[in-house]
Amino acid sequence: MDSPKHDDRKIHRELWHLALPMMASNLSTPLLGMVDTAVVGHLAHPYYLGAVALGSTIFSFLYWGFGFLRMGTTGLTAQAYGKNDPLQINATLARALLLAFTLAILLLALQRPLRDLALQLLETSPQVQLHTQTYYSIRIFSAPATLGNYVCIGWFIGLQNTRIPLLLLTLVNLLNILFDYVLVWVLHWQVAGVALASVAAEYLGLILGLTLAARHWHRFHHPGWRTILDLRQLGRLFAINANLMLRTLLLLFAFAFFTAQSARLGDVILAANTILLNLQSFMAYTLDGFAHAAEAMVGNALGRRDIPLLRRTIRSAGLWSAVFAASFSLIYALAGHRLVQLLTSLEPVRAIAVEFLPFAVILPLISFWSFVLDGVFIGMTRAREMRDVLLVSALLGYLPSWWWLRSLDNWGLWLAFTGFMTMRTLGMEIQRRRILHRLAALDEG
Repeated sequence: MDSPKHDDRKIHRELWHLALPMMASNLSTPLLGMVDTAVVGHLAHPYYLGAVALGSTIFSFLYWGFGFLRMGTTGLTAQAYGKNDPLQINATLARALLLAFTLAILLLALQRPLRDLALQLLETSPQVQLHTQTYYSIRIFSAPATLGNYVCIGWFIGLQNTRIPLLLLTLVNLLNILFDYVLVWVLHWQVAGVALASVAAEYLGLILGLTLAARHWHRFHHPGWRTILDLRQLGRLFAINANLMLRTLLLLFAFAFFTAQSARLGDVILAANTILLNLQSFMAYTLDGFAHAAEAMVGNALGRRDIPLLRRTIRSAGLWSAVFAASFSLIYALAGHRLVQLLTSLEPVRAIAVEFLPFAVILPLISFWSFVLDGVFIGMTRAREMRDVLLVSALLGYLPSWWWLRSLDNWGLWLAFTGFMTMRTLGMEIQRRRILHRLAALDEG
């Protein structure tokens, strides 16, 4: 039974205190995607939009695939914060940055074979492929900045400080939007301008992130190299991050597969589906504000071994996420066609996007609980369970259903994707119940 000392109103206030800055900063990320889409969507040919979509998909694997650096750093830092262990707080930052820059160097060394493999897998028209190569050859050089930013943001979230991530993410994305305008519309660099805008913004963000992290570093004990390179702690870091990496790659594979199949159905369908996925991303990034708050609060509660607080935190995050998900579904149902018109002036693309708009309407209601539980599992550093859910949902649900429905073309693709998101939500809920049951049993024992 939950302890009466935890006031639900206090938990709601703390959740909003952490979630609001992350919500504001997260909104700038899909806004950037929409700006990228609008910038190239109003150029003369749809293959510019297709190239940015495929280029972004490639870097979803290369960069977002390393999103475990943020998630793992948040969970470990939050638990160290809950245990009041300042030495491990700083050691976690140092270990994660060391890992991030090592991985970035590896990506740069392997950039050519990774590019060739990606372009081979993502079959599309010659025009789209040519401009995708241009995008890739520029964007790859942001690797050290992007991965380093993941670590800095994750560390501050773990410290229950979401205002600095707000500053970092908002700065990066606003600079990116500004550079998009200058490089694409003023200098007419087209796809190359979109890629270069991202590179410049990421490095400026990294400089600020490291500067702010250095100031906070001096508030805690400074770990020596022996502490930073402790084999047991490194082993835990690698185990968590390896499972998070597999989970993230599986999730990104699901979206990349969707984009690749859209490309095979033609440039117009690719462009239309990209617009609808941007609507889903806008919703997901908003709800991730509650998930990020849950990461910090759940990790802190687990570090303090306060199971009643953990349960109430999960309920609070779920409640507010449900409210926002329902709001997004209503907005997309009433004004989705107007949003499509804002994002592209190409009539064939508009027609296809409006036809499949109902999927964008129902997906928030299907997927919001899985977003919340992502944050809960990250705070508990339960990466293995997250990996297992994605394995089952993607490989045993998504791909077989697409194969069975492929004769329906784009309808079959959207039905398979919706089924995948449904399986993911159900799988996460089953794991949540099992984990909390075990934690409660350990607490009673």
